[in-house]
Amino acid sequence: MDIILVTTVIASLFLVIGAAEPLAARLRVPYSVILALLGILIAAGATFFLRTDLTDALNPVAEAILGLPIRSNVFLYVFLPTLLFQATLGMNLRRMLDDWVPILVLAVVAVVVATLSIGYALAWVSALPLAACLLIGAIVSTTDPSAVVSIFRSISAPRRLARIIEGESLLNDAAAIALFGLFMGFVMLGVPDPELGAALARFPMLIAGGAATGWFAARLAVWVMAMFNRHELAQTSISVALPYLAYIVAEQIIGASGVIAVVAAGLTLNLTAPGRLPPQSWANLRELWDVLAHWAGALIFILAALLIPRLLEEVRWGDFALIGVVVLAAIAARAVILFGLMPLLTLMRLSPMVERPYRAAILWGGLRGAVTLALALAVTESVRVPGDIQRLVGILATGFTLFTLLVQGTTLRWIIGRLGLDRLSPIDEALSRQVVAVALQTVREDVARTTENYELNRDTVRSEAKRFGERLDLAVKQAEDSADILDRDRITLGLIALAGHERDTILARVRERTISARMADVVVSEADRLIEGARTQGRNGYQRAARRSVVYGPAFRAAVLLHGRLGLSGPLARLTADRFELLLSQRLILRDLGAFIDGRIRRIHGRRVADLLRDLLTRRIDGVETALEALRLQYPGYAEELERRFIRRTALRMEEREYITMREDGLIGAEVHTALMQDVAARRTAAEDRPRLDVALQRAAFVQQFPVFAELDDGALKRLGRSLRTRYVNAGEVMLHKDSAARQVFFIASGAVELETAGQVWRLGRGDMFGQMAILTNRARRANVRAIAPTTLLVLDEDRFRQLLGRSKALRNAVAASAVARGIEPEAILPAPKDRD
Repeated sequence: MDIILVTTVIASLFLVIGAAEPLAARLRVPYSVILALLGILIAAGATFFLRTDLTDALNPVAEAILGLPIRSNVFLYVFLPTLLFQATLGMNLRRMLDDWVPILVLAVVAVVVATLSIGYALAWVSALPLAACLLIGAIVSTTDPSAVVSIFRSISAPRRLARIIEGESLLNDAAAIALFGLFMGFVMLGVPDPELGAALARFPMLIAGGAATGWFAARLAVWVMAMFNRHELAQTSISVALPYLAYIVAEQIIGASGVIAVVAAGLTLNLTAPGRLPPQSWANLRELWDVLAHWAGALIFILAALLIPRLLEEVRWGDFALIGVVVLAAIAARAVILFGLMPLLTLMRLSPMVERPYRAAILWGGLRGAVTLALALAVTESVRVPGDIQRLVGILATGFTLFTLLVQGTTLRWIIGRLGLDRLSPIDEALSRQVVAVALQTVREDVARTTENYELNRDTVRSEAKRFGERLDLAVKQAEDSADILDRDRITLGLIALAGHERDTILARVRERTISARMADVVVSEADRLIEGARTQGRNGYQRAARRSVVYGPAFRAAVLLHGRLGLSGPLARLTADRFELLLSQRLILRDLGAFIDGRIRRIHGRRVADLLRDLLTRRIDGVETALEALRLQYPGYAEELERRFIRRTALRMEEREYITMREDGLIGAEVHTALMQDVAARRTAAEDRPRLDVALQRAAFVQQFPVFAELDDGALKRLGRSLRTRYVNAGEVMLHKDSAARQVFFIASGAVELETAGQVWRLGRGDMFGQMAILTNRARRANVRAIAPTTLLVLDEDRFRQLLGRSKALRNAVAASAVARGIEPEAILPAPKDRD
């Protein structure tokens, strides 16, 4: 085929892609539907010109279009990895993890249910073997929720709902393609009725092998990319190679799911690369992948649509009945998940509440597209699949895809309108009025400064200022006097605005690099939780999200367990350092929010709401300060190192700004500016490195804090440090129970504990010890000991404690004082002093 003609055809397809998006917006139909329709029209037109006698002038072009090397491998090995990989890079994974249950239900359970429902329905009404029916079910189970997601975004649907649908779109294809490979093997081997249990038992192995392959490939890629820290193009090139190599290795060498490998590689890169790569390099890398995915997604739709006339050439009247069976079974299976299982998960508090109208929109928005056609094409290309199965697979998959695109896709927006999802709720209406009022106030201030700078005619300025002021007064009055908004809703609106401003401030600090790239996603995710909490549950939701940002989560508790039981300090050190930096970042942001409350929210919602928000903000600041102080007590000096790092990053940002200003003013030339900026970049890279926190080495610092060990020499301190074991206890955890055997003495390095016995309560803090009296009196413990704050303990066994007691006068005095407080004679329990080592 003439290469010039093929190049012309491909370039023309890009012109079609460019025209499709504005056309879809004008016709108010999903973008994918327009692409599919254009592809069908192009293929039908090419076929018409080849078969007509009207003219032969367009035959070369028609032959080039129909002769494009469109094979299933092109879709699966070229386009699909690009789409999946970009989707993982564009996701906020920390927010996805909050909703992992509904995402997995829609993406995996729904695929399995749809495959089985469609497969058994076809087996019941047709003469096809069960393996072929299940293969068809797996092929048509791949949904393309991009249409419903884009519409949900345009109608301001809850962010959480859109995020769940995006998560489904990522994992849905992976699960369906894994099932496709499973049943395709049975069909090619001629197994008519596969053992379903054995077939599904292989499914987890395909997923596990693909996940391990993708994780290892991404970790290796990040390590190599970090070595090329100053070579952005090299980093980008490695990222382009990653999904394709992971896919090929998993499919051809490991024998696992290549799709799962690509998804795992993208998720791993998304989680680890921001902390290892320069922020600008990471941002540019994601922008490149956005462009690649846009092209790949559009091309895969158009090229797949070109195949539709070919796949439908042998359609028969009886096939339409089978297509109807597939449509009904697919919709019924998805309805069971959305209206049966999802409400059950909500009752079990494993999934957010998804209102019935939204579930109906998701049901009707389950469009099929290019992946379904690509899998069908793979079946029709296989010489090991019988001809009658090839024909039916191609026709049923294509017919069902056309139904979803032409019927569901074109009516989806109408359905959403009938469900009332395109209308703002009263609180959203009020929020929009608030936004207008706040925006107009900002505009008035900016316009006033601009008119002063340009020295415009005073009468003209005064006239326009009066008109603008009238509009502003009207907007503020509408925001204040909304009759359908209750007082509690005004508080909710204020909290949403405050959380939104917090998110904007965080993004500005990230751009300025005051907040490190490692912490950017974390603090933005916390701000998103505040917004969603305020929007869904008002003040209670906001406070719950605020408390969550400072508490010790399950991952931290697991790291404490690993450190305490197995001596693995790496996860605890990393999470503790992350917590330090997160709290410092939150403190930086929260201190800037008071001006927003006083300057904006007070104008619109009044003094009472502003004072309430100020009180909530003060509580948040106190909580962050308390948590930060606990860490400072636990790890002396580390917070200071982080603060020094923050100052260095801030100074570098200011220095960079000065060089840019000097270049714009013509004080320095391009060569000098480039050299200075390269020097700043090198120092910024060094400043991004976070100081290392080694929790295993903190014992020496802890020991030196205790007055009871002050008289020990360096040798004795080192021996004591080796004997002490560090134990981390979460707030509320009971570490010792009444009547338990006494085998250890505990020294409080940081935090606080509460001792309760016989109705009396004692509280001990930093520098205190407990457990010694039970050992010296040879009795079982008489108190329950519970941590009332995150606490670090130094634990000394009984034998070493008795030896130390005989050598340390300060320790003997402390024990004697503790005995006197309990009404015990010190001489009755203290051993005779020994000579020091």
